[in-house]
Amino acid sequence: MPCPEGALVQSMTEAPHGSPASSDLLQLTQPDADFSTAADGPVLLHALDGFLSAGHAGRLAAEHLLGADSAPADVIAELDVDRLYDYRARRPALSFDEDRYAGYEAPRLDVCRLTDAAGTAYLLLTGPEPDYRWEAFAAAVRQVVTQFGVRLVVGVGAVPMGVPHTRPIVVTAHATRSELVDRPNLWTGRLVVPASAQALLELRLGEAGIDAMGYVAHVPHYVSGLEFPPAVVTLLEAAGAAAGLTFDVDRLRTAAEATLAEVDRQVVEQEGNEVLSTLEEQYDAFSRGAGQSMLARDEDLPSADQLGQQFEQFLAGLDNREGRG
Repeated sequence: MPCPEGALVQSMTEAPHGSPASSDLLQLTQPDADFSTAADGPVLLHALDGFLSAGHAGRLAAEHLLGADSAPADVIAELDVDRLYDYRARRPALSFDEDRYAGYEAPRLDVCRLTDAAGTAYLLLTGPEPDYRWEAFAAAVRQVVTQFGVRLVVGVGAVPMGVPHTRPIVVTAHATRSELVDRPNLWTGRLVVPASAQALLELRLGEAGIDAMGYVAHVPHYVSGLEFPPAVVTLLEAAGAAAGLTFDVDRLRTAAEATLAEVDRQVVEQEGNEVLSTLEEQYDAFSRGAGQSMLARDEDLPSADQLGQQFEQFLAGLDNREGRG
């Protein structure tokens, strides 16, 4: 959910990622924005809609923060999304009214100034994950960090995993310095994972000596294409604690409880208890230190056919319910 529009008043020229950060993608709307309530400098939170979007976690987190702020969000900077977005891969919505095109929801990638429940100002970067020019994107965000004296950058996202919805949300923490990591992860060693713009951003900020960290929630793979508020609650609680910010997530908690209850109901109706029990056993064994990664081999997880048979009607039922809402 993008922030409201703001007037464009300043632009920069691009430099390589190893140079002082600047970018032709960035336009400042309020270069002198006030962050006096953030004593040591504001935190920049980024919640993007893209690769790390299982359960629509990034979009839901951003929408909640924008809606929870007591004052209208101020756009203090925006990125030229037209240079970053693949329109054919992710076609924006356009309204057709009887015999004419009536409206267009253009994608936006904005940096907003918000305040938390305690009145502390912080920054939120929200919108679609860039499809192109990741290095220029990282340079633009670095310029924002420099311009507004950001002390910490925190990202949130989510990936689908072979985990059951009946267990606590697992979160993987990461940071540019080990001292910033505030919790142990469930596995050790090195993994090779697909890159994302958010991950590259954190890497480049770390190379520039800027503190950055993030949390990735593990969303049950059988609901990863639907809105899953339980993951958003966990992510915002973790990000708030790390950033020293207070987020009111009561409304999200209510939505999370309703979602979990609906999943429980659909699992019973669609006779998915056997598949769910398998996931629970795997999760519990791993949590006890059985040495099995959540990125398990195919034979350790219920097959795609099993999941499809058990949850096809469940997913369709939720889609229909959301359409009616």
